[in-house]
Amino acid sequence: MALVPCQVLRVAILLSYCSILCNYKAIEMPSHQTYGGSWKFLTFIDLVIQAVFFGICVLTDLSSLLTRGSGNQEQERQLKKLISLRDWMLAVLAFPVGVFVVAVFWIIYAYDREMIYPKLLDNFIPGWLNHGMHTTVLPFILIEMRTSHHEYPSRRSGLSAICTFSVGYILWVCWVHHVTGMWVYPFLEHIGPGARILFFGSTTILMNFLYLLGEVLNSYIWDTQRTAKLK
Repeated sequence: MALVPCQVLRVAILLSYCSILCNYKAIEMPSHQTYGGSWKFLTFIDLVIQAVFFGICVLTDLSSLLTRGSGNQEQERQLKKLISLRDWMLAVLAFPVGVFVVAVFWIIYAYDREMIYPKLLDNFIPGWLNHGMHTTVLPFILIEMRTSHHEYPSRRSGLSAICTFSVGYILWVCWVHHVTGMWVYPFLEHIGPGARILFFGSTTILMNFLYLLGEVLNSYIWDTQRTAKLK
């Protein structure tokens, strides 16, 4: 038996994301007042995705508890739809976008923090909040994947969805630059047009790879558990 029920973990994770979002929005940074506000940053978009995802997880748990033993077929159909939405969100958004934000942020930060997270931001964002946005996302999503089985969509539809998200965000970043004359991320100012195209293409490929990684990891975790139970 698990030391902490997965339903309790989901509530705790949801509350932590709500706290992180509230604290982040309360910070008065110049970039929040410019065109696009917080929504031009993938980190903020990812936080919203994670909060919505875990909100759906908690709602699914509550619905499952209320539906159990009721024998109401309509309620069971609605629960199945909710579970399908939860699984789709993990596969297409929560896992690939979350892992992407953590991996890319810390790789660029280790190379040269001024390119992604200038030291000036330390005056606005405390260390614990930075880790809440760029570190804990990974263990939280892995905990969810480990504690609950998720049914992935067909590979074609899943990859199409993550490609649509990736291209949509790239176009949004380019539009913000078109309107303001400034790139959302400092390092984009220091590379040429060809390098930007290469970077944007690479990020889309990486997103697709992370989707496939999530699919393989989900299958591995639950195939291993089924094998262990059979033995």
